[in-house]
Amino acid sequence: MNFSIKRLRTGPILLLVALTALALFMLLPIVFLFNHAFKPLNELFLFPPRFLVSHPTVQNFERLLGSTSGDLVPFTRYLFNSVFVVCTALVAVVVVSSMAAYVLAKYRFHFKAFIMSLIYVSLMFASETVQIPRYLIISGLGINDTYFAHILPFVAAPVSVFLLIQFIGQIPDALLEAAKIDGASEWGIFIRIVMPLAMPAVATVSILTFQAVWGDTEASTLFIHDETLKTLPAYVQTLGNAAQNSVSGQGMMAAAGLMMFLPNLVIFLLFQGRVMETMISSGIKE
Repeated sequence: MNFSIKRLRTGPILLLVALTALALFMLLPIVFLFNHAFKPLNELFLFPPRFLVSHPTVQNFERLLGSTSGDLVPFTRYLFNSVFVVCTALVAVVVVSSMAAYVLAKYRFHFKAFIMSLIYVSLMFASETVQIPRYLIISGLGINDTYFAHILPFVAAPVSVFLLIQFIGQIPDALLEAAKIDGASEWGIFIRIVMPLAMPAVATVSILTFQAVWGDTEASTLFIHDETLKTLPAYVQTLGNAAQNSVSGQGMMAAAGLMMFLPNLVIFLLFQGRVMETMISSGIKE
């Protein structure tokens, strides 16, 4: 009996210790990224290398913010382009995907099964497999060297539509019918009932969209030739190539890596509660 009690007590403790050790191990790259960004140049090239910074400095960030590309485009321009593209694409994806998901989840109409099949099939294709068709469409629309070339490819988001369909589909039809009886319009039902109830799924879609758009280099590489319209990831990519032959470039690259990572971390921390709610409940049940 004592052996069983001891085993029951020891098991959870060992599991907790193992999970804590695993969590700390997974945090090491993040800790290294923060330390690396604040290292002075002499510590960046120190041998043997040090994991933790001894004399933190913000010089790497000062050089990065004051840097320019080969075409004399300032760093702040790339940062502005990224923020503008991310915000616009995020709003567009949420609006378009939620409206499409609401119609597909709650209405019956001709070709609905065909449209759903297209969404399911599109989930099978990686983004790289449709680069050529995407390029032909962007060129055919004549929106090369515009912000639309950054934004439009993300608006067609089958993953976002699929997630929202699964969530909105579990909203009770009786709730929507009651709202109609009370005189609510379709827009009123969508905005005041469906969207608030679907906020956990919207938060998940927002995180996925933000990560995809914030780190995207495809549009700047394939569709944009005007340097003033390129985004921050494209500049960081060229900065990484130049940093191989520059001592100060290594410091700027370390700072740029942290700047690219921080927004993803902040967005996830802000919406993690909603994401967990999506995973646990997957909507509400009638």
